Amino acid sequence: MARKSLQDLSGIAKTIANSSPGPKDRTTKTTAPALGALQGSLSAIRELDPGLIDDWGPKDRLDGFTAVNSDDDGDGYETLKSSIKDGGQQVPILVRRAGTEGRFEIIYGRRRLRACRELGLKVRANVQDLDDATALLAKGLENAARRNLSFYEKARFAAVIQAAGHNTKTVRQVLSLSASGLSHLTKVTDNIPDDVGDLIGAAPKSGRPKWTALAEAFASKKVNASSSFAILSKLSAELSSDDRLEQLMREITRRGARPSEGREATPVPGVTIKSGRATIAMSIKRAGENAAFAEWLDRELEDIIKKSYQEFTAVNPVDDTRG
Repeated sequence: MARKSLQDLSGIAKTIANSSPGPKDRTTKTTAPALGALQGSLSAIRELDPGLIDDWGPKDRLDGFTAVNSDDDGDGYETLKSSIKDGGQQVPILVRRAGTEGRFEIIYGRRRLRACRELGLKVRANVQDLDDATALLAKGLENAARRNLSFYEKARFAAVIQAAGHNTKTVRQVLSLSASGLSHLTKVTDNIPDDVGDLIGAAPKSGRPKWTALAEAFASKKVNASSSFAILSKLSAELSSDDRLEQLMREITRRGARPSEGREATPVPGVTIKSGRATIAMSIKRAGENAAFAEWLDRELEDIIKKSYQEFTAVNPVDDTRG
């Protein structure tokens, strides 16, 4: 499948560039160009020593959910490297000038840069003067154009664009969202801590209902960050991100289940447990075959409850870090 380029997104890109807030932390020599024009400036394409190019970008907030920029050691990277070795680098990377004279910062194209480094080749790069906000959007758009983002990836991407200072209109245009669609994404990122989402992953097969259910569980305080970490840390590392989300929701549902009013159970003869909406009561006959058990339980019940409570709080601690 042929890759899409930023040129294919020129309509959206111009909107982004036009709505981009002015640079705050970075002085550029010229106004940041429309993103759609980044691929079209042949005079900006240069061959650079890979050693002069430094990393850039909020990896913890974007790269983890856009696989294009990951340092993938799988077949995809090896295929790319072989292609560059045999036929040269066909698609330039995007860089901007760094604060240090003669150095550059990569916006996107980390795998191509890495391949050229390992092959001992100069890298073809599109050199542009971009402020942080426009650079971030160029990076994200290029990633989004290469793969179908999952629901959660879109939510995180939308949050990053807004954090860069862009309004909701821009976010909707970038991701082709309706007002209600953006609202669904925002509900997820507003309620689910990013570090919990990091542990779950992109969950490409899980859509809005599952993520919304998790967001509602956080909003209603049925779960918090600490208890989520405790649950997720016990799951097999071999589970997919979709399975991790599914298992987390199952555990939250199990822990939050409430017995129906008036439920009564007899786990062993002579012992009755009654569960109501307000109380749980247990009665044990002290006569007959239960007499010895009843006497033992009378002595040990306080310690049993204390131990059980300690085990409960170990996996359901109060999260005092998020208010």
